[in-house]
Amino acid sequence: MGKEFRTNDDNPDYGLLVEQSIEELRIKTDAHDSMWQLGEADWSVDQDAGEIVFTAHDGMVAIAPVQIVGTYDTNTGTWLWGWDNPSVDPALQKAARRVRGYGEKHVIKNLTTRKLRCSEDLAWEFTAFACKLYLGQGAYRGPADPTLIFMVFGEVSLSQG
Repeated sequence: MGKEFRTNDDNPDYGLLVEQSIEELRIKTDAHDSMWQLGEADWSVDQDAGEIVFTAHDGMVAIAPVQIVGTYDTNTGTWLWGWDNPSVDPALQKAARRVRGYGEKHVIKNLTTRKLRCSEDLAWEFTAFACKLYLGQGAYRGPADPTLIFMVFGEVSLSQG
């Protein structure tokens, strides 16, 4: 595993794309938060259905297709890509595999290394980039102690529960 990779060290174009991805994700997150309280909602994932369900405290329910980008182990400070995680259903690895394909094409080691030591901030960079490449409508980091599951989601359907 070794050193933490830095986005701009690998490829300046990738670094710029990551910066754009982070800003786009910030805007999307703000919109979801104001519409249905993404930041305060309870969440669950049904891998068989390929959906993430958010339930806000006011009863608003948001359901969206989901992809699992990767997991971050807070005990070891390591990231495991969803494209090589046996606990992730293959149908939910598409966004992560798209990132890996980009990494292979542009020779970006941190996108093609199965498991690496990194910061949680870098895990967010990976997720924001996956959201951009996969044309996601948002991203979420769900805690499952001591692991954090980083996901991107698609078009959201809202209903009052």
